[in-house]
Amino acid sequence: MIKKILLSVVAVLIAIQFIHPKKNESTGLSENDISKLYAVPKNVQTILAKACYDCHSNNTIYPWYNSIQPIAWWLNNHIKDGKRHLNFSEFASYKISRQYKKLEECKEQLKENEMPLDSYTWIHRNAILTVEEKTTITDWCDKIRDSIKTKYPADSLVLPKRK
Repeated sequence: MIKKILLSVVAVLIAIQFIHPKKNESTGLSENDISKLYAVPKNVQTILAKACYDCHSNNTIYPWYNSIQPIAWWLNNHIKDGKRHLNFSEFASYKISRQYKKLEECKEQLKENEMPLDSYTWIHRNAILTVEEKTTITDWCDKIRDSIKTKYPADSLVLPKRK
């Protein structure tokens, strides 16, 4: 009985190796990329690329273990969830109130050490941000938020309440 169960488990593990989710890969910058709307200095771009873009853009650099199931499904879930919360490749398509709010959330997440996720930095050690890098990103977010504040009326910066 145990032998049949083990064989069944092995057969399932082998079978799922042939089922892969669609990869999060694109060529070039999206027309809605944040850099098309706001200045992204080289130092900020470097930080975003190493710590944010794998889950918060339309282009993920996949590790070798993405070829193994069910790990690929787990990674795909993280990427989809990350992009649902914030996608730098689609940032310019957001309403101005959402852009304003997302930049504030970026600051909060960094200050509370919630991003990048621990599960990401365990493997991607270079994605662990220094205090200086966090300050660079939060200052950049503040600069963009200040430019939005001067350009748009205050009531347009408030997200409508969900029903």
